[in-house]
Amino acid sequence: MNDPARRAALDCVLAVEVDGAYANLVMPAILRQARLGGREAAFATELAYGTLRMSGLYDAVIAHAANRRPDSLEVPVRAILWLGAHQALSMSTAPHAAVSETVDLAKDSGAGRASGLVNAVMRRIVERDREAWLAVVASGNGRAAVATRHSHPEWIVAELERSLAARGRSGEIESLLAAHNVPAAVTLAARPGLTDRDALAQATGGDRTTLSPYGVALHGGSPRGIADVEAGLAGVQDEGSQVVAAALASERARAFTAGERWLDACAGPGGKTALLGALAAGRGAHLDAVELHEHRVRLVEQNVRALPGGTVDVFTGDSTTWNGGPYDRILIDAPCTGIGALRRRPESRWRRSAEVLGELTSLQAALVGHAAEILAPGGVIAYVTCSPVVAETTDIVAASGLQLLDARAAVAEVTGTENDAWGTGPDVQMWTHVHGTDSMYLALLVHA
Repeated sequence: MNDPARRAALDCVLAVEVDGAYANLVMPAILRQARLGGREAAFATELAYGTLRMSGLYDAVIAHAANRRPDSLEVPVRAILWLGAHQALSMSTAPHAAVSETVDLAKDSGAGRASGLVNAVMRRIVERDREAWLAVVASGNGRAAVATRHSHPEWIVAELERSLAARGRSGEIESLLAAHNVPAAVTLAARPGLTDRDALAQATGGDRTTLSPYGVALHGGSPRGIADVEAGLAGVQDEGSQVVAAALASERARAFTAGERWLDACAGPGGKTALLGALAAGRGAHLDAVELHEHRVRLVEQNVRALPGGTVDVFTGDSTTWNGGPYDRILIDAPCTGIGALRRRPESRWRRSAEVLGELTSLQAALVGHAAEILAPGGVIAYVTCSPVVAETTDIVAASGLQLLDARAAVAEVTGTENDAWGTGPDVQMWTHVHGTDSMYLALLVHA
């Protein structure tokens, strides 16, 4: 019988590849069903997520070792070879064990007739270490080699190169891509007025985050079972996401006046909504949260359940036509390619295509345009994406006809960092490889 941790990793990879599942959603259930915990669960998770993240590189290795196109293999066989390659090239598995365990996995999972092929390919793979394979399949500095080396689609590499160049950071592409391949730590937001960050850090053994005054970075494990999380007093939220939400509520975004009305225009799943709602509650403001999809509305409601009654109203609606307002502060956490958050979504880089950009930018422009119509005089819009792509960020802002405020000042007020860390223009681009957060873009907009 094969190692149940490796079988759990294969089940996760196949759920993603065959059923279109999301790894972070299916893996917990797979681990529970297999009754795996502790080190076994951690091994299975790293094996599955690392395999999905680096499958582009492993396809290049498999193509060379098997002398055939990886997409000519049956999906389970290809997935099994990905898992074997990840163990051999990116984990501490001994070469002989990587071969034997991968062959056993093929036999145990119903792909036994391909065990000879798996054995032969794995034996060729373990003849070289990772660096030697990179020299074979990804030598040079051309875009194709860089994309293979860091296991990204070429179109994403091209977009990131363009974004870095626009921000005066040409030459940093490899460090950015490498940062995408480092799994993100779980970060909690201690919602102000509901719980204390220092107490949360002490209770969880986590560390206070550097940028967000509300963040606690965990050293490992699951946030499930943490009392404040279970009660809705804190929630899982990346540090960059905390910063951009808090920046909208800052005095440097807009001087606060009593009785303000705020809008979260793309609220699901509700992490930013809950933090913004907690800040609103502390100031006597009211927040409307609008989400298009009903199942995500439920998630928003769950996230804000601990806030004082009457602080947040949650609606199912389309924020390109929403009739509320006028609003003093509007958050648009716009649907985007998510290229800035690749480290926490191992399969997402393979699911997006350049063709989707046109659809997304049309939606982003519509959201900004309508927000301007329901903005109160003197009000401010925070346009946010977890993508640095020029078409989804500066191009949208430039086409809006709205005036840019200095978002750097608002971010500096939140983080306590008064320097050029937030860029050289009035908008802000937080880079994963610089700040250790998801790559977040923030522009603060007002009527010209």
